[in-house]
Amino acid sequence: MNNKRMIASVIEIVLGLVLIILGHLGKIDDYWSGMGGGLLAVGVLRLIQQFRYKNNATYQEAVDTERSDERNRFLGMKAWSWAGYLFLLIAAAGSIVFKLLNEEKLMFAASGSVCLLIVLYWMSYLIVRKKY
Repeated sequence: MNNKRMIASVIEIVLGLVLIILGHLGKIDDYWSGMGGGLLAVGVLRLIQQFRYKNNATYQEAVDTERSDERNRFLGMKAWSWAGYLFLLIAAAGSIVFKLLNEEKLMFAASGSVCLLIVLYWMSYLIVRKKY
C-alpha cells in the first residue's frame, strides 16, 4: 500500500470528526453528522487494513494475489455487469410504479437514472470499443 492511501484515510478520519463535531454543536443537521460517522469508520478501517498490509507478510501476499488474479477480476466485472443490469430493471419498474402512484418527483428521479445509466453505458461502450 502506498502513502497516498494512508493520507486519504487520515483525511477521511479528520473530515469525519469535523462533521461529527459540527453536528454536535448544531452547526449542521443530522444527515451530515451521520456522514461524518461513516467517514470516520471507513477511514479507521482502511488505516487498520493498511497497517496490517505493511506489517503482515502473509496478509500482504494474499491481498496481492487476490488483486492480480484474473478470475477475481472477471468475477468483479461480472458482478458490476449484473448490478447495473438489475439496477436498470428496478429503476425502470420503479418509474412505472411511481407514475401510477402519482409520485411525479420520484418517477422523474427513477426514469432519469435509467436514462443516465443508458447514456453512461453507450459512452463507455464507445470508449472500450476503441481501446480494445
